[in-house]
Formats: sequence, structure tokens, C-alpha cells
Amino acid sequence: MLYLIGLGLGDHKDITVRGLEAVKSADRVLLEHYTSILGVDHEQLEEFYGKKVILADRDIVESQADAEILDPAKNEVVAFLVVGDPFGATTHSDLVVRARDRGIKVEVIHNASIMNAIGCCGLQLYRFGETISQVFWTDEWRPDSYYDKIKSNRQAELHTLCLLDIKVKEQSVENLLRGRKIFEPPRYMTIAQACQQLLEIEENRKEGAYTPETICVGLARIGQPTQQVQYGTMAELAEADFGAPLHSLVITGKMHFLEEDFLHGLCGSVTGSSAGKKD
Repeated sequence: MLYLIGLGLGDHKDITVRGLEAVKSADRVLLEHYTSILGVDHEQLEEFYGKKVILADRDIVESQADAEILDPAKNEVVAFLVVGDPFGATTHSDLVVRARDRGIKVEVIHNASIMNAIGCCGLQLYRFGETISQVFWTDEWRPDSYYDKIKSNRQAELHTLCLLDIKVKEQSVENLLRGRKIFEPPRYMTIAQACQQLLEIEENRKEGAYTPETICVGLARIGQPTQQVQYGTMAELAEADFGAPLHSLVITGKMHFLEEDFLHGLCGSVTGSSAGKKD
């Protein structure tokens, strides 16, 4: 038996009652630890669940899934914990398909994720277009393919949710090529870094998908007590400090007046003043 259990966005107490019951029934519990992070460490999860929790990094989930997850699930109850909702990453869908191909019973227990919690900024969920993922650039690799999706969304007057890169237990190219198990410190893309990249892409491509004056919304630590939501122009957010991870960014499309009222009245400007109605 394989359970995929969403943990929500805040801390150990955000798990559903059904999810907690499944964890307590499990023989083996793994926490997916590379597509998102929870607001508490895994020791607190262990104390709350009364179970040992194995941290499952990218290597375990993508390369060692047979030995670490699927094979044990043939004869035991395995609980695979995911921050947010289990289907927030394509890797987890693949895990479900592989388990069912092997005749393993699978049960998915859903929870809140950034994909629906993004509504906390006042922008209506049905007015969002395609979501994009922004990755850290390197000296040799500076992808900008997501620019076209933002442009398409903006042409359709839709908002764009930008999911920002997370690097946990990643190897440098040199260590990877040399086969050395040496890992880089964790890195989490900030709202400022995302906006700086976006502004550079527009400067290079000059296709008018957005401008430095385009209104954006920065969101940090959604679902946690320190949640922060503020709006401003893209240029303003490129200089803003939203504190600890995780961060997300929304590039607005055409806003309904109710969205503007919510955003301006309840979220607040990153500059402390009204941003008005800009591009």
C-alpha cells in the first residue's frame, strides 16, 4: 500500500485528519524534500507523528524509487509525504503510475498548495493563466522560455503564477562529473532575484510582455504565521526583501476592480504607498 499525503503549506499541524491516520498506520514514512519545504524541520514531524521520517531527496525519489518506495510498498504500508498537495509536481504523478503498473494499491490524500492558496492575495483563481517555473541562472545556462508563456498570459489579460527555484542537496557540475558526493548549500530563489531575471529577459527580447512598471505581487511563507503578501511594480519588487523562503511571484494581467480593491486595501504596497493602476 502506498499513500501519497499532502501536508499543506504551514507546519506539522496542517495535515488532514485522514492524512494523519494514514501516517500513523504506516510501516515506512518518507518526506519528499526537494520540491518544497515545510515551516518546521523533520524532527518536529517525527515527534508529532510518533514515527521515524526519512528525508527523500531527488536521488531517492527519481533514481532509487524502486528500492526505497515501491518495493517496500508491495508488502508494507508506505506513506510518502509531500509539502502542499501530492500532485504539485510531475514527479509524484510518475510515482503513482509506476506503483499502479506494479499492482500496488495507491491512495492520495490531498491538501492545500500554493496553486490554490495564491488566492490569498485577492487575485481570483479563474483569472490565472499557465503557471511558470523560474530557475536559477548560471554563467553557461540562462533559459528564458517561460517568457513566452508570460507573454501569452498577458495578451489574454490573465495573471501568471511564478514558482521560484529551490536547490536542495544539489551537486556542482564539477563534483557531479567527478562522482563526488559533495553537495552545495541549499538555495531558494527570492522574489527580488526572480524580478531581476525577468527584467533582464525583457531588456534582451524587447517584445513587450511586461515592463518595469507592471504590477506584481510578492508572496512569502504562505500558510505560515509569518506570511507576507505585498504588491508593487516589477522594478520595485526587484529591490524588495521578503525575508526567509519560500517565495512566489505573481505577474498581474488585467485586474477586476474587486481584485484591485483587495490587493490595495488588504495586502499593502512594498513601498508603503499606493501603486495605482499601472501597466
